[in-house]
Amino acid sequence: MGRGRVELKRIENKINRQVTFAKRRNGLLKKAYELSVLCDAEVALIIFSNRGKLYEFCSSSNMLKTLERYQKCSYGSLEVNHPGKDVEQSSYREYLKLKSKYESLQRYQRQLLGDDLGPLNINDLEHIELQLESSLKHIRSTRTQVMLDQLSDLQSKEKLMVDANKALERKLEEIYAANQMQQSWGEQSNAYSHHQHAQSQGFFQPLDCNSTLQIGYGEPVSSSQMTTQVTDVQNVNGMVPGWML
Repeated sequence: MGRGRVELKRIENKINRQVTFAKRRNGLLKKAYELSVLCDAEVALIIFSNRGKLYEFCSSSNMLKTLERYQKCSYGSLEVNHPGKDVEQSSYREYLKLKSKYESLQRYQRQLLGDDLGPLNINDLEHIELQLESSLKHIRSTRTQVMLDQLSDLQSKEKLMVDANKALERKLEEIYAANQMQQSWGEQSNAYSHHQHAQSQGFFQPLDCNSTLQIGYGEPVSSSQMTTQVTDVQNVNGMVPGWML
């Protein structure tokens, strides 16, 4: 009993879709190879998966030569009839190359982030793993260098602060010594002033003496005797000289 006809529509199951793609892709590549060998034909086959993975086969040694031959055969007559479009065609080809490169870089970036890893084989996965390990080592080295630079800056700032603190301590010590010296000079000045005042008080002391005035070499005369003599003189002369009052 033969196989039934397969309905051509998109396979909804993801796993079944990937399995079918792998089988039919391998079959198509095999058919292209057989066609090139059996019929001595130049065959070029290009396949892109739904994830952007490129699969290609070329019977010649260079795919670009086959594509250039295809472009000459397909667009040669147009270029002869429209020579003014050479620049436009060249720009368009350059655009396609840049677009393909951009899509390849985007796909590689997604793979580095852990996405779209289904179509990759063991070698591709190992290459991505090595690339991630190298990137991780570079990131760690850069982080260590940044931390060392920050530590060096902090040590320089600490040294500057220590020097400034020492300078402030020396300045405070100088101010304290100046204040101590000024206070010592003030105390010595006060002690010297007090000593001079005490000497002046001792120099000008009242003398203990008798208020009775004695003239000549006679015996001391008391005040009552002098009063009696003055009275006698007044009685004799009737007046007292001015120098005796």
